[in-house]
Amino acid sequence: MSKNRVQKYGKAELTILDREYLFRGFFNMEAVTFRHQRFDGHWSEPVRREVFERGDAAVVLPYDPVSDKVILVEQLRVPAARTSQTPWLLELPAGIIEADEAPESVARRELEEETGLTAHSLTFLYSYLPSPGACSERLYLYLAEVQAPESGEALFGLDDEHEDILRHVVSREQAMAWVEDGTIDNASTILGLQWLALKREALFGPQTG
Repeated sequence: MSKNRVQKYGKAELTILDREYLFRGFFNMEAVTFRHQRFDGHWSEPVRREVFERGDAAVVLPYDPVSDKVILVEQLRVPAARTSQTPWLLELPAGIIEADEAPESVARRELEEETGLTAHSLTFLYSYLPSPGACSERLYLYLAEVQAPESGEALFGLDDEHEDILRHVVSREQAMAWVEDGTIDNASTILGLQWLALKREALFGPQTG
């Protein structure tokens, strides 16, 4: 066992036996057959699982430390209609990372496309797996320091990607209140705003306005 590894097992204890594409479209679905080392020391029988392949994505939290405001985007997410009060979600700007792109470049591009803003600075926070039981996607989260516009609501989005995006400029307190009351109920936005709540004072000092 590696001294630098917390988990008991790593990739050496997983053997991929077969990959079969079940569907190829805007997203992909494949069936993976594998064996793995069990915690009792034995190897498992072959196991088959379906894996949702949607690629990786960059997410950016736009924040103005002078006015203490965050910028959110609102857009329709059809899968949310089953459980959310409304499928129009308040989110952080985000975009899929193509094969030849760096996550930071995607974060800057999506910030401009979805909010019309440019990052004065961009800081990588962390990456995470939003749903590793079913999906291979890894998200890369960034903090973008921006100058919040005076006028909050504005329309953005690319017509050829069928995007219809409404920009919101709100106080950090309001955004956190929406997390607490469930108005904001998607993981990327909750994680970004909670990170800001924990780290803002250490990075930017106490708010005096």
